[in-house]
Amino acid sequence: MAKRNNLLIFILAIGAFGIINTEMGVIGILPYIADHFRISVSKAGLLVSLFALTVSICGPTMPLLFSGLNRKRAMLLVLGIFVLGNIVSIFTSNFTIAIIARVIPAIFHPIYFSAAFTMAANSVRKEESPKAVAKVLIGVSAGMVLGVPVASFLASAVSFQMAMLFFAIVTAIAFIATFVFFPSMPVKERLSYGSQLSVLKKPITWLAIIAVIFLNSAVFGVYSYLAEYLKTVTNISGKSISFMLVIFGGASIIGNIIAGKLLTKDAIKSVVSYPLALGIVYIILFLMGQFTVPMAIITLVWGILAGIGTNINQYWIMSSAPEAPDFANGLFLTSVNLGTTFGTAVGGLFISGMGTQYVVLVGLLSLILSVVFILLRNYMYSPTKQLSK
Repeated sequence: MAKRNNLLIFILAIGAFGIINTEMGVIGILPYIADHFRISVSKAGLLVSLFALTVSICGPTMPLLFSGLNRKRAMLLVLGIFVLGNIVSIFTSNFTIAIIARVIPAIFHPIYFSAAFTMAANSVRKEESPKAVAKVLIGVSAGMVLGVPVASFLASAVSFQMAMLFFAIVTAIAFIATFVFFPSMPVKERLSYGSQLSVLKKPITWLAIIAVIFLNSAVFGVYSYLAEYLKTVTNISGKSISFMLVIFGGASIIGNIIAGKLLTKDAIKSVVSYPLALGIVYIILFLMGQFTVPMAIITLVWGILAGIGTNINQYWIMSSAPEAPDFANGLFLTSVNLGTTFGTAVGGLFISGMGTQYVVLVGLLSLILSVVFILLRNYMYSPTKQLSK
């Protein structure tokens, strides 16, 4: 039974890897997309921003609508749409069609992750669920780490279409593995839409959502400009920047593994101490960021904390609404995407107003605000009362 559960979680991680590949991999090939469609790089960036915006909007609604559907069918539907979207992107020469081929899969994106997190958590004992979810999130980190450099390499060495084919193949492998190895998974106790939406009446849910928006803003508001920071402040070469980004991504996978253990051992303590740890890293980054060796060490530690942060965000929202897991996971996806959008926008303002070095301030300010809402939730809802719900 344990072996079978491990296989299913591994397949869920491959599916997560394929979907995040499609989402994030495009970042590394924007110049090639611009050349292919004869448009500006900023216009090509719509393929990234519209995808993230669509996921934010559809995060709570789509998992809610599909919460009664057999989970295996729901995941096959999503993976199939992603494969088709990537195939359309390979053959189209029309940028509007390319955008549609990105936005439609993004609508269905939250269904897969919501189902994957719920299934991973349900496959083990309740106290072990953070570890199981962390394994699925490894696929997310791997997609971010490998998706960007692999797509970039394929686009530069062969063509833009080859990068899109890579996305399609990975997602197709996940589709086949899900079709072959997953049993039929009908939803035994279907929750009404009303009972799921009722979690929004609870203050604890909103305290968790706001904390997660700020926590993700703290990570991605700064990380979005890491390449720019390394170029202008640390002053290193393009190859060294690529290497640093790989270090960050690889470290985030380690962070996922550590997070599963930390949250299983003492979840509340882990959540409360996380902003403090990341804040210390950002202060050192601000003071030592111009030196290459300290910057490499900072990037490694920061990457580990970023991986831990993803798991903390998922746990923090999930534990505020355990009675509606699919909907809660949808709220998690919306919250982290809103956090990324907010952090990146504010980070851009700090850079244009004060200089690249000061992008760290968006991270520190977001962390201070996240602590307020974390402590408020802990004060209003004691951990024992919250976890016994």
